[in-house]
Amino acid sequence: MPTAERIRRAAQKLLDREGAEAVTMRRVAKAVNITPMALYRHFADREGLLNALADAGFDELAARVAKAHAAGNPEDQLMRNLDVFLDFGLQKPRLFELMFLKRRQGARQFPADFRAGRSPTANFSAAALQAGMEQGIFRRDDVWEITFETGALLQALVMLYVYGRVGMPEREFRDLCHRAIGRYLNGIRQ
Repeated sequence: MPTAERIRRAAQKLLDREGAEAVTMRRVAKAVNITPMALYRHFADREGLLNALADAGFDELAARVAKAHAAGNPEDQLMRNLDVFLDFGLQKPRLFELMFLKRRQGARQFPADFRAGRSPTANFSAAALQAGMEQGIFRRDDVWEITFETGALLQALVMLYVYGRVGMPEREFRDLCHRAIGRYLNGIRQ
């Protein structure tokens, strides 16, 4: 296995177990059994390594959303997207946190990056919302603002659940998320 991949996997394990703070160049180098200086040949700095992990996470999540984003009415597509995000966030909470909530150099920002189509995960929700507006299901409004707002709501709910601030079993939590997004969609219904 190439050294860069070994580095990425070691960093991913640290992230999964202990969070982004645990991913240091020294700890990753030790886990791969190379010197910290050798690690810098593959990643310019810790920020670059964390960004590589986040980018790989976005690629994985976008592939999952694409697979689930089959034909159907826009509201069903949005709820399938919700389930994919919930699955990912609950299976990989520390990566989810790094991707969506941690300050990272070069991370996509709302509104410019979203409106330019540079969010591989938000693009699917925006397309479903746009289709819903064109079909008269939802009233016309700013697709990107709605995409951002519903994403922020879901991200906050997932993190509150993961960090023990929601006292209910996972099934009930998933139902709560569906109701929350459903209420939001009812608010924009035509």
